[in-house]
Amino acid sequence: MIRLINGALFRKFKQIETEVHELNYLFWECTTRCNLNCLHCGSDCAKDSKFQDMPLADFLAALDTIESKPAHFTVVLTGGEPLLRKDIETCGREIRKRGMRWSMVSNGLLYDKEMHNKLLNAGMGALTFSLDGLQQNHNWLRNNKNSFAKVDLAIDLAVGSPRLNFDVVTCVNKRNVTELPDIYTYLLNKGVKAWRLFTIVPIGRATENEDLFLTDQQFKETLDFIANMRKLNQLDVKFSCEGFVGKYESKVRDSGFFCRAGINIGSILIDGSISACPNIDRSFAQGSIYKDNFYQIWQTKFEAFRNREWTKTGECKNCGDYKDCQGNGMHYWHGNKENVLTCHNHKLKNALLE
Repeated sequence: MIRLINGALFRKFKQIETEVHELNYLFWECTTRCNLNCLHCGSDCAKDSKFQDMPLADFLAALDTIESKPAHFTVVLTGGEPLLRKDIETCGREIRKRGMRWSMVSNGLLYDKEMHNKLLNAGMGALTFSLDGLQQNHNWLRNNKNSFAKVDLAIDLAVGSPRLNFDVVTCVNKRNVTELPDIYTYLLNKGVKAWRLFTIVPIGRATENEDLFLTDQQFKETLDFIANMRKLNQLDVKFSCEGFVGKYESKVRDSGFFCRAGINIGSILIDGSISACPNIDRSFAQGSIYKDNFYQIWQTKFEAFRNREWTKTGECKNCGDYKDCQGNGMHYWHGNKENVLTCHNHKLKNALLE
């Protein structure tokens, strides 16, 4: 990966990656049912979803249209909560039969030793759990008094399998931002090797609670924390790929900001829509697996993702950092798309003025 040694070089790298647009990471929104009712859910998932789980055969038919798969091609099972599918083990096995890696993003509520062994035997190679604070704050955000205890046990199971590429993600908010050092110590003591920190996008259910969103100063403090923890080199801590963070780029990530949605990352959504990251506005769908050849759509469409000139509007229009930011992460463009929902770099600049 190209590091931030030379901004022009990294921009050239992104241009080449965009032109080639090799698909190597595919999200499958295999269910929108969920056993939690999290305060920050951008998908507004629920126990009784209006969508039925996508039949495995439908997804596999779309997967089989991919003509050229890189060796590191990975299918990510996401939701909702994937473990609510009774055939989750079969899903994994069928993906592995096709020579592809697969991973899963889970809230950990249903993850026990029996499930752990089943998924490993089905070829699961990577796993992500969400941990949004220590007990009180995690349970608050997840809206469930048992959530922390369950994910605590799930983390132990994942850490105990060295061949599993495992990481923890945390959504930083007003309530947990001050306990980030304690979460760091907790994860270190658990034996976790990698930790990604996110902020919360003001979409879906998340728009209802101001406690979910960091002030500009808290955002800067979060990046300062990440930068300082990375210097210790005890735990692979990084800021997520959600947005451009100006002078902090080389301090909080392994490489510069690059929204790979529609460039290397695609998705098949619960209703068959073809898009990129599942959190991106559904209006960006490029087609449907029930009407189109998935791989042909990947190869010939996705113009809005690969040419970001349309994002030169609102506060992005005359921004001096546009060449590196290109309108921030695609999931920050919702609704009328006249302005980006959040500019991380702007938040940092505001914090420095305070």
